[in-house]
Amino acid sequence: MTIDWETEAATFDDEADHGLRDVAVREAWAGRLRDWLPVAPGDVLDLGCGTGSLSLLAAERGHRVTAVDLSPNMVERAREKLAGHAAEVLVGDADAPPVDGRRFDVVLARHVLWMLPDLEATLRRWCGLLRPGGRLILVEGVWGTTNPSGIPASRLIEALTPMAARLHSERLSGDELLWGKRVEDERYAVVAVLPEEEAPIRHKEVVDVHLILRRGDEVLLARRANTGYGDGLFNLPSGHVEPGEDVRTAVIREAREEIGLDLAPEDVSAELVLQHRGPGGEARIGWFFEARYGAGGAPFNAEPDKCSELTWHKAATPPDDMVAYCRAALEAWRAGERFALHWQEEGDAVRFERGGADRSVALTRTRGVHDVGAGAVGGSGPA
Repeated sequence: MTIDWETEAATFDDEADHGLRDVAVREAWAGRLRDWLPVAPGDVLDLGCGTGSLSLLAAERGHRVTAVDLSPNMVERAREKLAGHAAEVLVGDADAPPVDGRRFDVVLARHVLWMLPDLEATLRRWCGLLRPGGRLILVEGVWGTTNPSGIPASRLIEALTPMAARLHSERLSGDELLWGKRVEDERYAVVAVLPEEEAPIRHKEVVDVHLILRRGDEVLLARRANTGYGDGLFNLPSGHVEPGEDVRTAVIREAREEIGLDLAPEDVSAELVLQHRGPGGEARIGWFFEARYGAGGAPFNAEPDKCSELTWHKAATPPDDMVAYCRAALEAWRAGERFALHWQEEGDAVRFERGGADRSVALTRTRGVHDVGAGAVGGSGPA
């Protein structure tokens, strides 16, 4: 998406949440920043600062602000706002800010990440700009319903988890004062605090859960949509484990949220644990559970904004237009494997590629092959 920010600068502050001209809107943002920023004055780097409205709020709290924006017109207006405060405003790219190796206590960015091409790489660079114990304050969202743009909160939290010692997220959509109007789309903030220097940095991985819902020799697949990852490809109903949640509880919750099933703990059994790394991504652990059709009711598409269709497919011959990670897990499950690796390399595709490199490795075998038949390729109609 290309936006002419030089032209936009002239009217940028007309939006209530940009210019913060309304006292109530300004106070709403000031209150949020008061909660997110450190209490003690520190060095704040505001990336993609626009006309400097949030930079000004930080400076008014005594922080030393460095603000960066790619648009000279935006920078000119930000300098006018910040005149008389301990602030420096620079023309530069938020993805590679011109700060000459300096490090900061806070990196702040509002509605910037969604426009940058590589989420994980950008976050790593921004974390590298922080001192030990520093924090990222990121305000993002998904805008629109027909052709939504942005980053889902779950995607950003997933990317930040391996980098942060602590994470805090807040839903912002319901606070009309922040936007000067009622909004229906997804808007949120994530505050990530880096580890202190003396604390050991422990390896962390996202844990996700997947449901293999069986109907005889068929399994139910969902075609992803508007998620920012693998859109248009089939995947098992799945999601991430939330803080304080065990994997069985998580898969039951995801089954209810995604396909409307009301499963009981005895309805699901753990079948496979697979460690996966996507191309250029971070490692994650996937738990794959099985349930039989009829348990918890009849499945239906409970999240049409994230799933364009549900269809049944022969488990022995799943479709090619699948997420490679999910396809590898189904093959491992069919082979009776309990523990496996799927470790993709830079340049591999998210989509399964017939004849491509096989990144799957079985770690042990304790059972025989699942008997799911060898029917024809393709689905048998909608769920």
